[in-house]
Amino acid sequence: MGLSRRQLLCLAGGVGALYPAGRLAGIFGPRFDLLEEVERRACLYFWEQAHPDTGLVLDRAPTDRPNPHNIASVAATGFGLSALAIASLHGYLHPGDARARAQRTLECLVGHAEGKNGFFYHFLDMLTGERCYECELSSIDTAWLLCGVIHARQHFDTAPIRRLADEILGRVDWKWMWAGGPTLSHGWTPEGGFLPYRWDRYSELLAMYLLAMASESYPIPPSAWKAWARPYSKQPTAGHVFMESQAPLFAHQYSHAWFDFRGLRDGSIDYFENSRLATILHREFCVGLRGRFPWFSEVMWGITSSESRYGYIDWGGLDSAANARIDGTLVPCAAGGSIVFLPENCTRVLETMLERYGNKAWTRYGFVDAFHPLNWRAPDVLGIDLGIMLLMAENHRTESVWKAMMAAPEVQRGLEAAQFTRNEGVDG
Repeated sequence: MGLSRRQLLCLAGGVGALYPAGRLAGIFGPRFDLLEEVERRACLYFWEQAHPDTGLVLDRAPTDRPNPHNIASVAATGFGLSALAIASLHGYLHPGDARARAQRTLECLVGHAEGKNGFFYHFLDMLTGERCYECELSSIDTAWLLCGVIHARQHFDTAPIRRLADEILGRVDWKWMWAGGPTLSHGWTPEGGFLPYRWDRYSELLAMYLLAMASESYPIPPSAWKAWARPYSKQPTAGHVFMESQAPLFAHQYSHAWFDFRGLRDGSIDYFENSRLATILHREFCVGLRGRFPWFSEVMWGITSSESRYGYIDWGGLDSAANARIDGTLVPCAAGGSIVFLPENCTRVLETMLERYGNKAWTRYGFVDAFHPLNWRAPDVLGIDLGIMLLMAENHRTESVWKAMMAAPEVQRGLEAAQFTRNEGVDG
């Protein structure tokens, strides 16, 4: 017998939250939808691990012990705003509760969260909104926050939320972060000024540049879109050119979580197809490791920036120096964050992880951040890794994030500034 909706809600609340390894159908029943449960549990994280007054979401949280930290990240908070919209849409939360939390979050961002020129510090104290760790004002993390702000405004669509969201968006001085150009800076600190790094090479930067060009207050010029490098490799499949990136797989995922690039191209580049090819090549890369790690296969793969036995590592990119430390650890959000690119295969990877590894791979909040099948599992889950799985599963299942975002004027202005066109033969 399949599990009822009430039983699944109980599971998400923590009753029987962990499972032994075994056949998926045997654990959950034939009516169980793994992607829906991934979404439900991720939404639970963004509800429970956000401060109820500020709405700021913890960067990470343990799943089996009290949390000793109060460090929020602005990127996780951006995913959290989208999670509130998704939870409201599907009834995981009462719509009024989700809406009230979203409004309190926006009020905190307007009135309390520490920043400068509209940009926010990477890490904030979730109680006070004050800067932590002497971290930077982060251009990319602010961009993920702004994506969540836009999504919340589009979904909840109340006068207070619209006013607060528009104020947050209008404050961001992209010209300042452009810092003389031709590309955007990674960030700024009061101790050292602008960081010595630029967003000058293809990576997760698509959404950030589109938002920066779309600003009504402080836009950067459209020339900035052409200023970052687009290095190409040889054709991996007939008729397609892959845009090379040494970055881990998440760099091919994040902008696509909020922006629907399907059927769109920038000149000769189809960014959605590029990410699909990157996912295929990453899968092949992982399968090629099974001589060293026999658990890797076509239905068991995925390495991207994550926790490890050695700390946080940005491994998993093609030809990345960090790959020298690959030790057989699996990172569920590598496949989970690519569901829209290879739906059947990525879903099967997640099913296989749960079937084979049970508690080692699964927590109260869904999949662990990372685990080694033989002897290790990450002690914490990370908000951004749960968030990318949540949004990509939702886009695959309902496209609700894409639909809300693509109707936003900021998104349309950005795409127009970058001169995106629709592929021939693709309906609008």
